[in-house]
Amino acid sequence: MKIRDRIVTAVCILMAIIPWTILILRQHAWALESPTGEIIIFSYAAFMVISGIFTTICYSKGKVKNTAMRLCAVVNVIYAIAAVCIVGWSVYSMFVK
Repeated sequence: MKIRDRIVTAVCILMAIIPWTILILRQHAWALESPTGEIIIFSYAAFMVISGIFTTICYSKGKVKNTAMRLCAVVNVIYAIAAVCIVGWSVYSMFVK
C-alpha cells in the first residue's frame, strides 16, 4: 500500500470518529442553549456531509480500496445521510412553529 493510501485512510478514519465528540461537547450546559447548540449541531452536520463526500471521492476516484477504507466509506456516507436529515428536520421545525 502506498503512503498516500495510508494517509487518506487515516484521514477518513478520523473523519468517522470525530462526529462522536459531540456527545462529550453536549454535556456542558452552555452547549445546550439555543444559539450555541444549533451552531454546534449544524457545524457537526456540515462536517459529516463533507466527510461523506471526501470519503466517497477518495474511494471511487482516488482508488483507495482497502478494508478500512471500505468501512469508512459506508460509515461516512451513513453519517452524511443522517446529517442531511437532521438539518432538514431542524430547518423544518424552525419554520413550522
